[in-house]
Amino acid sequence: MIVIVGGGICGLGIGWHVARARREVCVIDRGEAGMAATWAAAGMLAPRAEAEHAEEALLPLALESRAMWAQYARDLRDASGIDVDYRTEGTIVVALDRDDREHLEHRFAYFQDLGLGVEWLSGYEARQKEPYLARAVTGAIYSPLDHQVDNRKVAPALRAAYLAAGGILRERTEVDEILTAAGRVTGVRVGDEEIAADFVVDAAGAWARNLPGIPDAARPPVRPLKGQMLSVQMPAGAPLLRHVVWGPGNSIVPSIYLAPKGDGRLVVGATVEEMGFDTGLTAGGVFELLRSAWETLPGIYDLPLTESWAGLRPASRDDAPILGPTSVDGLVMATGHHRNGILLAPITARAVGDYLLTGMVADIIRPFLPDRFAPVRFDAARLATV
Repeated sequence: MIVIVGGGICGLGIGWHVARARREVCVIDRGEAGMAATWAAAGMLAPRAEAEHAEEALLPLALESRAMWAQYARDLRDASGIDVDYRTEGTIVVALDRDDREHLEHRFAYFQDLGLGVEWLSGYEARQKEPYLARAVTGAIYSPLDHQVDNRKVAPALRAAYLAAGGILRERTEVDEILTAAGRVTGVRVGDEEIAADFVVDAAGAWARNLPGIPDAARPPVRPLKGQMLSVQMPAGAPLLRHVVWGPGNSIVPSIYLAPKGDGRLVVGATVEEMGFDTGLTAGGVFELLRSAWETLPGIYDLPLTESWAGLRPASRDDAPILGPTSVDGLVMATGHHRNGILLAPITARAVGDYLLTGMVADIIRPFLPDRFAPVRFDAARLATV
């Protein structure tokens, strides 16, 4: 038996991968599967537009996972009957003034150095692609290979596909303890019930560090990072945007993004806040989202505000995912995806799923193994002679 703690996009994806191999697998979720960070996301698949200095090690993993998404979406549709609205228009990152433009030109040069296949657009060219962008747009980066998906369709599709493959799903169920003996996992305890397992996968997202029973040496350094978001409704048949658009933000909203969905929703996000497990909305957060969105897309002013919410990103100490086996035999990590949970879902499912099936660690996830956080031990006698 394989037990996966956490029924988000990564937990369900791993479960689906191993269930299709006819292994017995049980996903346990403290709430409803797919209704935490997966539901709260925007569904962007943008490893190029979101590439950052000092995160170059993450780029190969992100690019490979993005390349898997088209087939992953087709497989989900075939297995579940749900179309997850995989869209390929691309992503546009805009500048609104001279300072923004200089920053964007610097990013464009960085993207070119990395060979990411992006294009520079003048303000006029950007508005040719998206006529409702602000007249203040002075330049833009167009990334045709950065796509998107509707994460709120992916969650039920994965749930249905997983169950159809024979997986067991236990929702609204708290895991009270990870059980270990003699340095290896033996299962989990749920209330008075003990479930024996050969492997336990910690895919509990922002809660991954808090699961009782994990030995301190294997406890993942993951914390919740709050993001407030909202959506407005675009006119039926006349959307204000077709591409995902990123614009300048502020200290609360580092970069504003607007992600149009097939049902006419325009998702706007997101704040970045160190607020523990608080998911309350604030007037200031919603105000900053709307102000930044309006500066980039003035037509948003007249659209109906349909929803607002907050989610918790699972952020690791180095903002990269934590994937693979731990120092506790049989305890496996699939957490710490930060803002990239949707993007990295296919590669996480394949790499972690294959490890559970074969015991082999894929080379592409080796930089993200949990042991990178192991404390460094110095040989004091040796140092004294240097």
